[in-house]
Amino acid sequence: MNSERQYIDLYCQCKDVIKAHSAQVMNDVRDKAYEDFVAMGLPDKKVERYKYTDMQKLFEPDYGLNLKRLDIPVNPYDVFRCDVPNLSTSLYFVVNDSFYTKAEPKGHLPEGVIVGSLAKVAADCPELVAKYYSRIAKTGDDGVTALNTMLAQDGLFVYVPANVVVDRAIQVINILRSDVDLMVNRRVLIVLEKGAEAKFLFCDHAADDRNFLSTQVIEAYVGENASLDLYCLEETHYKSVRVSNVYIEQQANSRVNHNVITLHNGVTRNRLDLVFKGEGAECYANGCVIADKSQHVDNNTLIDHQAGHCCSHQLYKYVLGDSAVGAFAGKILVRHGAQKTTSNEINQNLCTTRQARMFTQPMLEIYADDVKCSHGSTVGQLNDAAMFYMRQRGISEKEAKLLLEFAFVNEVIDQMKLEPLRERLHYLVEKRFRGELNKCEGCKLCK
Repeated sequence: MNSERQYIDLYCQCKDVIKAHSAQVMNDVRDKAYEDFVAMGLPDKKVERYKYTDMQKLFEPDYGLNLKRLDIPVNPYDVFRCDVPNLSTSLYFVVNDSFYTKAEPKGHLPEGVIVGSLAKVAADCPELVAKYYSRIAKTGDDGVTALNTMLAQDGLFVYVPANVVVDRAIQVINILRSDVDLMVNRRVLIVLEKGAEAKFLFCDHAADDRNFLSTQVIEAYVGENASLDLYCLEETHYKSVRVSNVYIEQQANSRVNHNVITLHNGVTRNRLDLVFKGEGAECYANGCVIADKSQHVDNNTLIDHQAGHCCSHQLYKYVLGDSAVGAFAGKILVRHGAQKTTSNEINQNLCTTRQARMFTQPMLEIYADDVKCSHGSTVGQLNDAAMFYMRQRGISEKEAKLLLEFAFVNEVIDQMKLEPLRERLHYLVEKRFRGELNKCEGCKLCK
């Protein structure tokens, strides 16, 4: 209990301050989250879903927290412009774990759509937020989710009413900014009512050369016949620790496209829990990881087929160099009665050095007899025959290696539905392989 003791003591000493600078809806579940955290603590490597990442070690350092919500001296427009050419977006910023209210969003949102500070909307419309907040991200099931719920004071809230289509993608820039080592606890709540459609692009960046520990919990409710596209792109730095838990609930005939791309990081642990609550729903979960040096990236997924006639597709690819460590553990769970389920899970990995390590664990757990489910994984190195073929045709060894790596991850990038984002990622991935993406693209503070 050494790592979690500091957080238990912190909450006991500062819970009045935490609650005073948040909303009642968030406070209503805070004490229960504290009790669950005390009971469970942080998961160790004996916990099956955390066996590849030492959470105790990650949370052990003493980080500062901005519990009094002091204003951070930063203009995100001056710090970072994460523009995707030819992609028109409604632009918002979250600085550390606070929604940035001084910025004017680009573009006009349809009537009834809400995008704003979770704490403010929870204060203004408590019935709306209370209906969904902390309902699928259960604090009794996961120590990190309990810790986040215990400490989170703000974040992002998005609500799209029934049958409303948000044509313009909603782009959220998460900026880590601090003069001291900092822990941030960010919360995101997305609600798409029946027949609603929305696309989101979350970009994570670190603007200062400090140690950052960020926990993030995203809850997404996707109503009947609704459609959600969620793209999460991380470009932080080697001093950043990111622990993100994404919970998605799909109703009948809904569609979800979830994509996570890790281009620069220190230690990253992504969790996706997606559950089908109604028949005829479909999801695509894709991941692309490029890591080198001593970076660590762990993706853990659970696709829970509780209803029949649903389809799920997973494709995760890693390219690891130097002493990087990658991990993928994905479970497809088909429950009793979930007949006519179709599901496939693929994890393919490329280790370009002898020191790189990849742990892969695809799993099927099936309790229905009329299903089509498959899973598989591969771990390999660059194809010697292909390298020889290109070298014989005058291509340098470095360029041939880059071409093979680029071709390997292209399959994931080509799954992206937003064409401008797809083209941008092709550009960023190529720069990443060439070693030219050492800083956040466009970041002025890092230069």
